Amino acid sequence: MVQSFSLIDAASLGDLKVYLGRAARVDNGSVRLIGGLGVLAAYTAALTPKGLLDSTPTVLGLRTFALSGADAFDVVVPIRALLDRLAQLSVLSNSVEGAIEVPLPPAESGVAWAGISPPRGGWQAAGTLDAFALEIAAREGIAEVAEAVGTETGEQLVHRVRSEVWGRSLRDVTPPVPAGVAFCAVSLGFLKRDDAVSLYETGQWIRVSTRRGHVLARR
Repeated sequence: MVQSFSLIDAASLGDLKVYLGRAARVDNGSVRLIGGLGVLAAYTAALTPKGLLDSTPTVLGLRTFALSGADAFDVVVPIRALLDRLAQLSVLSNSVEGAIEVPLPPAESGVAWAGISPPRGGWQAAGTLDAFALEIAAREGIAEVAEAVGTETGEQLVHRVRSEVWGRSLRDVTPPVPAGVAFCAVSLGFLKRDDAVSLYETGQWIRVSTRRGHVLARR
């Protein structure tokens, strides 16, 4: 089993740290790391269903990073544990040139969303989206969730409200795109108002891509 991976430079280390820091604020859970052919794919969960009868869409964030090695691996680890290792390496990275080896924390098992693998190929272009409209949809949804939940802290209530708000389809978008995609894209820092936002689909999955990252959702 792979015990570490090597990013190509300190800038990549910083980008991964920022991405995971944002992901931890959305869902302080796990990250799935898939490495191979010199590329690291880091998947994080923004929204996931809880049980078979839950209609919440699965919405995942994805960033890719260049690796200095070609070893293949697929592992799920706690975000916070990996962030701790990245923080320690960041202290040293300014004086290091070239590749930086990142030790992996102990793997996790039983993470339901990590067992759902988005397609790696077969994507068909399905148009473009307006970055500003996505940002507005995310802000409106965040406000609606906050107002509906109020001071309540019950996990079931919060999940039900989030499911209702983020499971709705965005207005005037075809094919249908859950509003949770906008929430994920804004929360992970994938959107800027002047960005080109491309929409792809394959089977039950859609993908929204910008130059900063990707959001995948299973409808």
